[in-house]
Amino acid sequence: MASVAGAGGVDRARPAVLTDGLHVRRGSTTALDGVDLRVAPGRVTGLLGPSGSGKTTLLRAILGVQLVHRGTVEVLGEAAGSRGLRRRVGYVSQSPSVYEDLTVGENLRYFARVLGVGRDRVEEVLDDVDLARRRDQLVHTLSGGETSRVSLGAALLGRPELLVLDEPTVGLDPVLRESLWTMFRGLAAGGTTLLVSSHVMDEATRCDELVLLRSGRVLAQATPEALLERTGRTTAEGAFLALVTGEAGP
Repeated sequence: MASVAGAGGVDRARPAVLTDGLHVRRGSTTALDGVDLRVAPGRVTGLLGPSGSGKTTLLRAILGVQLVHRGTVEVLGEAAGSRGLRRRVGYVSQSPSVYEDLTVGENLRYFARVLGVGRDRVEEVLDDVDLARRRDQLVHTLSGGETSRVSLGAALLGRPELLVLDEPTVGLDPVLRESLWTMFRGLAAGGTTLLVSSHVMDEATRCDELVLLRSGRVLAQATPEALLERTGRTTAEGAFLALVTGEAGP
């Protein structure tokens, strides 16, 4: 797999994502309950928690497509959802966001035209996501992992400064998960900020920093090492359970 070039000129002094007192309700249910979040630029931040903890709702708020009832969300120095963020933020959803009746190359060329980037960038991305050999293959004939990489490639075309990934490794075998995480680390090394949600706790050690969510609240935000030290546990899952049960230190 080719090395992945990320966004340059990272402002290390300013958080890539900043939320303050973020509240979101869905009917009578509180989906996010006063979330304060600081996502450091140029790093991989893992958003971890069980299903229903509020991960997808938080990502939607960061993308600017979620109705917020109270609080603020700032992304790359602008209000979430601002027009100026359209080229600066990439998003990969849980479900494939590409056209299954088109080939890999046709999909990327289509999204390149939407973003206003040249064909040379399509070729770069095909190499980056290791799909150059599949360029003429229809997406519906690809494996699940390859289809995920097509979606990732579409998100990378505009060289986003922030890449938001909603459970990108769900349902993938260990080899494919390893391949994607290698790519994520390469992006971060190039200056791209990654916010990756997951309910797979063993992926925590792959992140520079972790945000643990439960019932719409942030239980902790720390490096994996600091989290394990604080809770006295040896695994992220053990640390999470210690925080939930109140067995962790202050």
